[in-house]
Amino acid sequence: MSKHNSEITPEVVEQHGLSPEEYDRVLSGLGRTPNLVELGIFSVMWSEHCSYKSSRLHLKKLPTEAPWVICGPGENAGIIDIGDDQAAIFKMESHNHPSYIEPYQGAATGVGGILRDVFTMGARPVANMNALRFGRPDHPKMKHLVQGVVAGIGGYGNCVGVPTVGGETNFHPAYDGNILVNAMTVGVADTDKIFYSAATGVGNPIVYVGSKTGRDGIHGATMASADFEEDAEAKRPTVQVGDPFTEKLLIEACLELMATDAIVAIQDMGAAGLTSSSVEMATNGKAGIRLDMNKVPCRETGMTPYEMMLSESQERMLMVLKPGKEAMAQAIFEKWELDFAVIGEVTDTRHMVLEFDGEVVCDIPLGPLAADAPEYDRPYLSKDEYAKWAEITPLDHTPTCDDPGADLLTMLASPALASRRWIAEQYDSQVMADTLQTGGDASVVRVHGTDKALAMSTDCTPRYVHADPYEGGKQAIAEAYRNLCAVGARPLAVTNCLNFANPQRPEIMAQFVHALDGMGEACRSLDFPIVSGNVSLYNESKATGGGSAILPTPAIGGVGLIDDAATMVTPAFKSEGDAIYIIAPEFWAKPDPTRSHLGKSLWLDIVKGLDAGRAPPVDLAAERGAGEIVRTLIGAGILSAVHDLSDGGLAVALAEMAMSGGIGATVSENDAYTKAQWWFGEDQARYIITVSPENSDAFNRIVAQGPDIPEAEMVGFHRIGTVGGDGLLGVSLSEMHAAHNSFFADWMGG
Repeated sequence: MSKHNSEITPEVVEQHGLSPEEYDRVLSGLGRTPNLVELGIFSVMWSEHCSYKSSRLHLKKLPTEAPWVICGPGENAGIIDIGDDQAAIFKMESHNHPSYIEPYQGAATGVGGILRDVFTMGARPVANMNALRFGRPDHPKMKHLVQGVVAGIGGYGNCVGVPTVGGETNFHPAYDGNILVNAMTVGVADTDKIFYSAATGVGNPIVYVGSKTGRDGIHGATMASADFEEDAEAKRPTVQVGDPFTEKLLIEACLELMATDAIVAIQDMGAAGLTSSSVEMATNGKAGIRLDMNKVPCRETGMTPYEMMLSESQERMLMVLKPGKEAMAQAIFEKWELDFAVIGEVTDTRHMVLEFDGEVVCDIPLGPLAADAPEYDRPYLSKDEYAKWAEITPLDHTPTCDDPGADLLTMLASPALASRRWIAEQYDSQVMADTLQTGGDASVVRVHGTDKALAMSTDCTPRYVHADPYEGGKQAIAEAYRNLCAVGARPLAVTNCLNFANPQRPEIMAQFVHALDGMGEACRSLDFPIVSGNVSLYNESKATGGGSAILPTPAIGGVGLIDDAATMVTPAFKSEGDAIYIIAPEFWAKPDPTRSHLGKSLWLDIVKGLDAGRAPPVDLAAERGAGEIVRTLIGAGILSAVHDLSDGGLAVALAEMAMSGGIGATVSENDAYTKAQWWFGEDQARYIITVSPENSDAFNRIVAQGPDIPEAEMVGFHRIGTVGGDGLLGVSLSEMHAAHNSFFADWMGG
């Protein structure tokens, strides 16, 4: 091992992101000093990005099972049964640090990586989603970042031929120095053609397919596990470069090979590249692995085993094949003009052994590398201690609202609520010809060749999570649930992308732990398990001066099923004369004096310049009841439009329905509330629905009998108005559209 054994000094260990205590664990696990290749492998496998060392302890508390869950966390993506011997396979992942450094390629390779996680398991990807967080629009770098990220997502997704059907985009100063780019992919597979990553069968060939390995992305996983210093730009070489056309070929070649019986196991090369894929396959199969590094296809000359193992070059996969199937597999990949190389074999040693130039350059027992990776129970503040630390200003008075129409226009024109059409138009949402709805509460894609459809939504309200991590965590799950119910889908499962700052700070760890507790409670109450996900920590930057942490952002990707796509509804007002109802917890009939109704609301922030009050509490029984009755009414074909209430409250929801339908509404106020509370409060578990006059009898009959669950008794129906006219709150539709479309038009220069 001599020539790969440059001296391992404390400085070299520190450069690899390992603490002195962690390096002692390496020495103990190996029983000797590692060489540089081995140190590099430990450093990426024990990085936060790959090992979840600060989060594993708490992730174990999340509910992950249900009768329809085929595979929960631990594989490349989660799998749920959608009937008819079909499964939906989906996951969400972060590509935050790379996207800040190199926005186009960072976002593009984020899309490429999540696509591979899904088709690795045998699914054809059918939809992409995203959740994006940017800093202040007037920050000198932000316009460039937004343009680059959006172009990268569109460029990769459009070229690979998978529709980008929805997502969310927020702006807040906390993301000035560390933007968030979370990408989600949903795919569909036959339940008898699902592939897993466990390498088995001593002597079975290990095969490398896809693109050649280069020097891009080396230490990407380590870089993603640290916060940004002032020299963020110098990290550009750690950002990978993607090629969507190669990815398209790789999807087709893999799916063609998957139609045969040749594959024992398959894993994409994502973070930490060849290292993590080979370690995970061997560990999951309780086997060993031997690789001949001279056989790895490289696109640069003189690459060392260290570089090959740590490269994060894109569009690459690792497979274990059945013996004798190599030639047939090679013919498929060569037909698609992709590299194919047998680079090793499965062993029974439980070791990872790498050979190069006839010499063993790495011999690591897999136990210490994977199962025995560090797991930290980091200190965190209690809920009360956190509340004291967060110093949330109480909202001890109700600010006045003199002109709701004028306030509505101000809000529609703000970056928080402005139309995202400038973004959406850069994404091909219609390729594959199965997209049924984008831009509503949830996006809806038909399951090809069937009457079924999958609904999907990405949700999180970081300002709530910052104010109260527990309630904010509950609300993120509840809003995803609500968005799926609002289109008529039965919510089935969740993927998440948990974006937080430095977990070594007790207040940040408190955000993580309490948000997960809230998410877990909501998932259990709503029968909405978490089947896959990603943790992204150290999202903070010293580059902006003074060290800025992002808002805690546990982004949720919800997926649901519509049994008959013909029953799907949209938020748009449909016809003059339709009755408008609010579905809300019963306290809405009589205000609850313990609630401010406006705490942490967008109206308070945008119109009054106040950041105050508690996050809205989430009543999970009311969420369940409201969701059940909305789905019952949609399934019966009774409702003409449905929209959930979230950011901006009632006025914004009505305005969105009016602008979508090209028709206004007359809506009354409730004198029990102030104008601000009624029009702009952000209480949860609420929907706006519309009912046509010919459906009113059937509507009243179903509402009277209620759904088959006791929670529904906590939900009330209140008629608040009628669809018709060309405006709302004294504001015309044309004024609303002008305000809504102004922000991006002005910012991006038309």
